[in-house]
Amino acid sequence: MVTTPGAGLGSMIRTWRDRLPPSAAALPVGRSRRAAGLRREELAELAGVSVDYVVRLEQGRATTPSASVVESLARALQLSVAERDHLYRLARLAPPADGAIRDHITPGVHRVLSRLGDVAVAVFAADWQLIWWNRSWAALLGDPASSPRQGRNFARDRFPVDAGPARLALWPVTETDSAATDAAVVSDLRRATGRFPRDARLAELVRALSAGNRRFADLWATGSVAPHREDHKTIHHPSVGPVTVDCDVLSDDDSDLKIVIMTAAPGSPDETKLRLAAIAGSPHTAHDSPH
Repeated sequence: MVTTPGAGLGSMIRTWRDRLPPSAAALPVGRSRRAAGLRREELAELAGVSVDYVVRLEQGRATTPSASVVESLARALQLSVAERDHLYRLARLAPPADGAIRDHITPGVHRVLSRLGDVAVAVFAADWQLIWWNRSWAALLGDPASSPRQGRNFARDRFPVDAGPARLALWPVTETDSAATDAAVVSDLRRATGRFPRDARLAELVRALSAGNRRFADLWATGSVAPHREDHKTIHHPSVGPVTVDCDVLSDDDSDLKIVIMTAAPGSPDETKLRLAAIAGSPHTAHDSPH
């Protein structure tokens, strides 16, 4: 069989890695740097996989990555939707179907995120599944990488179906109006079911919460439909004490991604605590681990 040179899975990953400057991924650029694009170690860290696995993929010794790994690589490489779908096909996987919730962050959104500096920010999918966070988010709330992938869902965290502890924020969090936030999250999920009526993951989430959490079921029964836009929280950080922040939710209308930004009033003691938390915080980089 005749194949086009440089068109295989490993070659394309290497090509996309070489074209992405580290500054686009909010990585430091040292003077001794030879490569214009990402190093393998940097791609591995951003995608949440091992360096050895990236090497094996690029050398053609690993040819069938899982869908979660492909999505993580596409996100780390900041691929367009068409490029992401091409990566899925090269890995012998079907691209995400039209009408399904997207976990993909487009290059334009990546550029916005990289320009937010040290602000604590995370990205959630339409069903409130956490798909990306930065160092400041991990420093403020605890690193989500320490939680199971399924547990990184804001709706599951607010409406647990068992007696397990909160898993999205490792430190205790209180809100100005917890009841209003609960109602807003449920109303936002109902809105998502209208946009993605055939998404299996969303349907299973609503089914599980309706059956396993009475408060969710009661709120769902009201039929309210509305986006979740803002909140006010106090994070009880173990190193710097309580930090009160404004929590704003910006939405990407195309895929309904939710960019959640936590800030404090300029010049306030809480802003100082935010900076101290970043200094004392998690060493992990911004990524969503596929594991």
